[in-house]
Amino acid sequence: MFVDYVTIYVKAGDGGDGMIAFRREKYVPKGGPAGGDGGKGGDIIFEVDEGLNTLMDFRYNRHLKAERGQNGMNKGKHGKDAEPLIVPVPPGTSVYDNETGELIADLVEHGQRAVIAKGGKGGRGNIRFATSRNPAPHIAEKGEPGEEKEVRLELKLIADVGLVGFPSVGKSTILSVTTSAKPKIADYHFTTLAPNLGVVETEDHRSFVMADLPGLIEGAHEGVGLGHQFLRHVERTRLIVHVIDMAALEGRDPYDDYVKINRELKEYDEALSKRPQIIVANKMDMPGAEENLRRFKEKLNDETPIYPISALTKKGLRELLFAIADKLEEIPKEPLEEKPIVIKHHKEEPPFQIKRADDGAFVLYGEKIERLLKMTDFSTDEAAQRFARQLRRMGVDDALRERGAVDGSIVRILDYEFEFID
Repeated sequence: MFVDYVTIYVKAGDGGDGMIAFRREKYVPKGGPAGGDGGKGGDIIFEVDEGLNTLMDFRYNRHLKAERGQNGMNKGKHGKDAEPLIVPVPPGTSVYDNETGELIADLVEHGQRAVIAKGGKGGRGNIRFATSRNPAPHIAEKGEPGEEKEVRLELKLIADVGLVGFPSVGKSTILSVTTSAKPKIADYHFTTLAPNLGVVETEDHRSFVMADLPGLIEGAHEGVGLGHQFLRHVERTRLIVHVIDMAALEGRDPYDDYVKINRELKEYDEALSKRPQIIVANKMDMPGAEENLRRFKEKLNDETPIYPISALTKKGLRELLFAIADKLEEIPKEPLEEKPIVIKHHKEEPPFQIKRADDGAFVLYGEKIERLLKMTDFSTDEAAQRFARQLRRMGVDDALRERGAVDGSIVRILDYEFEFID
């Protein structure tokens, strides 16, 4: 089963917790701190595997979770970092943040890697908090939470040649008689619901990958019919082979078909209208095809090459394949308009924001303040006092006063509630 679109949840590993520990030395009644730092959580990394050609595996494994880092240990020992979770994906996989629609990575070459979710840093042990004023601190941090997000994977096939055209113009038949691929063929629209690939070898031993893509209809760039499911695969192809039913068996004008398909390609992506293209006049064995081809050439009025063939009788296929191979030699090998891995630069967010809950409580939220809360171990008074000092330095106290907080007001951060003391 060919799967080219899937949404999954990824969760990188949390950092290990720092440790509170103290040395026990002979003749030293109160040894110094000895708690080590926690290890880093595992990243989630996608890696291209050229042996894959579908996203099928993700249909049955929609949750990916990396291991957390090891907790810090006594005698200042650092917890072990977790191994990254390496996830194989097929070449041509684009990864998007499903919430923002932002492109995270575009993976096209074998072995190419991208970090999709970063593991959390390990929490610091109490050995890191020792000062001259507090030589034996009872403070350690919890590990930083790993990134978690919902991501959308889209597979865009990497083929040299893409067969485009209206449904039932003969694309699947051309693929079946020129390669060993066995696409489904029938005399009704949308026989091809998923792309089919095959390797073509010409008589002079040149080869290329050809894809039979689902049929286009008017409005496809807006998602009508198979719409985007089809169009995203055209982005990768180096050469477009535009197949036209020159016999007009369904009553449409061949030239109108040609214009409409090119309009859909352009509306979807301006770059596709500039992609090299060859026109294939198929079904030339049928009555009326020769006259239609003559009128088509008169209306075309440009130098786009036209190759009359009959996929059914195989007439003209040899010349067509030679022409495709010749054209491909003129086009760069690498995929056109290839997007590099994207490094996201997020806008600087405020460390916290305040809103009022229905019960009157002041709710503090924001990535920075929530991360600070999650990394604080409230089991010790020293850690709780340090958290309060950090909030004060961030300006939380002043901001709460401005919003009307008074002694005894309830302040909520995630699932924790605190009492405001002025």
